[in-house]
Order: sequence, then C-alpha cells, then structure tokens
Amino acid sequence: MNENHLEPGLLSIFKLYVVMRLGVIVLLVGFFAIWRDFSVAPSLRPYAIMFLADAVFLVGFLFWPEPQRLLGRFYLPIGLIIVSCGPITEERYLVNLYGMEGMPGQWLIFPFLSIPLILTAWQYRFRHVLLFCLGTALFELLLVGGSSYLYQMDTLSGWSTIVTRSAFLILIGYIVTTLMNAQRRQRQQLAEANQKLVRYATTLEQLAVSRERNRLARELHDTLAHTLSGLAVQLDAIATILDPLPPKANAMLERALDTTRSGLDETRRALQDLRAAPLEDLGLVLALSHLAENITARAGLALDLNLPVQISGLSPEVEQCYYRVAQEALDNVIQHAQARRVAVRLEQNEEALTLTVEDDGQGFAVAPQTTARQFGLLGMRERAALIGGSLEIEDHAGRGTTVRLHSGAGP
Repeated sequence: MNENHLEPGLLSIFKLYVVMRLGVIVLLVGFFAIWRDFSVAPSLRPYAIMFLADAVFLVGFLFWPEPQRLLGRFYLPIGLIIVSCGPITEERYLVNLYGMEGMPGQWLIFPFLSIPLILTAWQYRFRHVLLFCLGTALFELLLVGGSSYLYQMDTLSGWSTIVTRSAFLILIGYIVTTLMNAQRRQRQQLAEANQKLVRYATTLEQLAVSRERNRLARELHDTLAHTLSGLAVQLDAIATILDPLPPKANAMLERALDTTRSGLDETRRALQDLRAAPLEDLGLVLALSHLAENITARAGLALDLNLPVQISGLSPEVEQCYYRVAQEALDNVIQHAQARRVAVRLEQNEEALTLTVEDDGQGFAVAPQTTARQFGLLGMRERAALIGGSLEIEDHAGRGTTVRLHSGAGP
C-alpha cells in the first residue's frame, strides 16, 4: 500500500465531516440564541474562540490545495491529529467549567473521535489505528491529570471510561482496516486480472496478425516471387537466344535482368521477415542476433553485438515485445539516423531484462520527424506498457540516440 496516495473518496469524506461538524455547532448556537435567549457568557468565550479557531483552520487546511502540496505524506496525519485533539480539548474545557458527574462528557466526544479513527483505518494499517487510540487516550489523560476537576471526581472511574471508549474505538478501527485490506486485495487481483486480460488480448491479436502475415507471405510467394523468378529465367533465355545483341540492347537487357534478380532477392527477404517466425524457430537471443546482423549488413553498418548465451523463462508476449522493439529501433537507425555504427545489447539480472539499441548518428533533434517514425515510437512505448515495462529514449543531438527497454523479467 502506498501511504503517499490517498484512498479514493477519503479527502471528500474528511471535508464533509468538518463542514457538518461546523454546521451542527452553528445551528445549535443559533437555536439557543433565538429560542432560549442565549448569550455567550464570559466563561464560554475561550471555548467559542477555541472552537472557531479550530474550525477555521481545518476548513482552510482541507479546502486550500497548497497545504497538501507542501506537506505531502504528512498532510493527512496532521489533519487527523488536529481534528482529533480539538474535540478532546473542548470537552475538557467544558468539564472543568461545569463539572459533570460520571464523566458523561467523555462519551459525548465519541462520535467526534470515531470519524477521524475511521479515516485513519481507511488510509493506514491497524498499527496506525492502535497509535491513534493510544495517542488520543494519553492526550486526554494528560488533560485530566492537569485538571482541577480531577479532585472533584472518582479518578479511577474517569480513567476507566477513557480506556473503555478506546477499546470500542480499537474495535471499530479493526473492522474498518479488515474491510479495507480485503478491498485492497480485491483491487489488486482485479488489476492483475485486467493486466492478464490485456496480455491475452494482445497475444490473440499477435497470433491473428502472424496468421495473416503468413497467409500474405504464401500468396506473395506463389504470385510475385514466382513471376519474378520466371521473368529472370526468360530474360536469361532472351540473352542466350539473341546473342550477340547490339551493345545498347545488351546493356538494357543486363539492367533489366539485374533489376529482376534484385527484386526477387528483396521479395524473398521480405517474405522471410513477413512470416515472423524467428522467435518460434530460434528463440529471443538468436532471433535478435540474426535480426541485427541482417539489418546492419544490408545497410552497411558496423555492428557491436552483446547478447547473452541463453535466456529462458520469458513469456511469448515478452519475447515478442523485445524483438519488435529491437526491430523498430534498428529500422529507425537505418532510415533516419545516418549512422555508421550501431550497438545492440541485451542484459538480464535478478531484477530486470534490459535491451539497448545505440547508434552514433545525428540524433532525434536533427533527424526529420516523419509520421511513420512517430507512429513507430508510439508503438514501441505501447508494447513496453503491455508487458509492464518502460521505454527510455536518450537523444544526443549530432552524437546519436539510445533506445532502452526495461521490464521486470529477471530470472
């Protein structure tokens, strides 16, 4: 549980309680003033000032956003301490002033302590509930100990009342913390189930995409590849039949034959990439190795490859994410970076799996920001988010770019 993060709805309930407490006191004062010809006696003026200062401070504390920003994780504890100590102090003042046999005033503040207790149990753990009950009891006992009313009452009876009330508060706090812990577990389970559902949906989508890519690969192999292969054979045959050809015609035929063969090679390479089966056939390490070597060889880049011998225990969606991020990063290097060297590293420790693709090109700030490139970066970030990882992009203008993928995929 992150105690810096307030539980949903807690601050709203806190504000409502303070406003209602202020409203109830104002209504009571108004009622006595109108119907009972009530006036504030000099002996009650310190109590009225004490309550007014407490109420005004709490309203400003809760409704002005600046205290929460400045105090951070201490914001709620300070508010709870103030809203708990106020009623105790006010009750002690009235007891000292009027003297109530049997200490009924100690039970009159029970509702005013129950709400802060519930908020404490709502946000924190049971040990904080115990600390709240112990702190309020000790604070009241200190006030009783320094009170002149101590000599007008049965001390044991008064203190036992405080202990009994604290026991009821502890019971309420235990019930609330138990319910909140169960709710937090349910929320965590729901979040994990949603994450699994997202991964399952992503896996299904990737499976559907892989099947469609394989279907397209078969179609292209049976049509375009066969057509180009047949065309190359026919051009070879023409060159053999019409030998010797005029120099100009022979040069044109050679260019056409070279273009056809080049197109056939590119088609076969595209078909191999389109089938998207390297992970299934080779595993992540070998698939990354072949991917980096093929792409950099095609672009004429120097490659610094640092991969572990083997990585096991990764789920298919994690392997797919790392492979696709590496593929997109290398494509960006070829198309936009104008680099001469690229480094690909994959490191696994006890906590995380990290993929790094680094080049010595012109960097993001200099390279043109095309729509395709922006979509590629967005796709990499989305893939990282799907496996609970993070994508970092370090841009060094004129000195290259580093793409780093982290995820908690340690052994």
